[in-house]
Amino acid sequence: MCEHAFVRWDNLKVETEESRTLPGYREPAAIRTFDAPEAMNVRFYEVQAKSILNRVPKASRMPFRWTINPYRGCSHACKFCFARPTHTYLDFNAREDFEREIVVKVNTPEVARAELMRPRWTREHVALGTNTDPYQWVEKRYELLPGVWEAMRDSRTPCSVLTKSPLLLRDIELFKQIPSFAANLSIPTIDEKAWRASEPHTPHPRKRIEAVAELNRAGIPTGVLIAPLMPGINDSPEQVEEILQLCAEAGAVSIGGICLHLRGEVRDIVMDWLRSYRPDLVPRYESLYARGAYAPKAERERISRLVRQGRRVTRLSRDPAADGPNAETLTAEPEEAEPEMAAPPPEQPSLF
Repeated sequence: MCEHAFVRWDNLKVETEESRTLPGYREPAAIRTFDAPEAMNVRFYEVQAKSILNRVPKASRMPFRWTINPYRGCSHACKFCFARPTHTYLDFNAREDFEREIVVKVNTPEVARAELMRPRWTREHVALGTNTDPYQWVEKRYELLPGVWEAMRDSRTPCSVLTKSPLLLRDIELFKQIPSFAANLSIPTIDEKAWRASEPHTPHPRKRIEAVAELNRAGIPTGVLIAPLMPGINDSPEQVEEILQLCAEAGAVSIGGICLHLRGEVRDIVMDWLRSYRPDLVPRYESLYARGAYAPKAERERISRLVRQGRRVTRLSRDPAADGPNAETLTAEPEEAEPEMAAPPPEQPSLF
């Protein structure tokens, strides 16, 4: 049984205001607000999900076939977030609605447990954080993830998480109980100005690096994703080397980086942001992304070299570009490119 099934609602004190039926859901979503600085002008739509496990398309080169996304939309409000266009499927827009109209699948732990404990479940790798951040601010209130990790533990399912939040440290004891688990922290920059402008509601990047260190000290293999690397903003050799050095000191087991790509509505959102934040870069971006969502091959290769050269300068013990099952992805064609991330280690049955 999920140990958190009956207690995680105790800290939700603000009553629901109204309801709305969202596309894809039969029952109306209860709309909740919270009296907290982090939730100003944000509404949370509580829905009951029929299924939680999402199958990754076979054509994808991602090293996992299943994902879980407890939340849709993200209050982190990262300007470059590739998941923004998915909010339009719910009749929301990809701009402020993505940041302020957050869908919460309140029955995530129970449905995850039911699906992971089915006899026909083959215990394939399940990844969290592949769309929106599962540890965004409101996870403090809903506490959906502990029940998910308990289900992973009890079903002995290999799993991983990608997040920008040190809130995942709350669940470190559960991570230790999962036979095969890995974490990755997304840290695009440690430059204060660039961070505040591009990721306005995320935890401080240095707090994320501290989380990498704490997780690795606890025996949880944890890597870092420096993404996106944005031309002219966070891609100087000095910036990359500094973040690589800090991550190496934190014991990161892998470090990957990937160039910014601009799909769908994200292109206009980023260009509008540049016009106010760095108007001098607008012509460069218009040229780089004139033919589509991806920068030219030469620019992508320059970004890849930055990370590889930075690893050599900082003497990182592992170069993901040179080994591992996804070694080729740092220089793959853009539609297939995915950065190297920490992967769950093989299960060790003798420990449990």
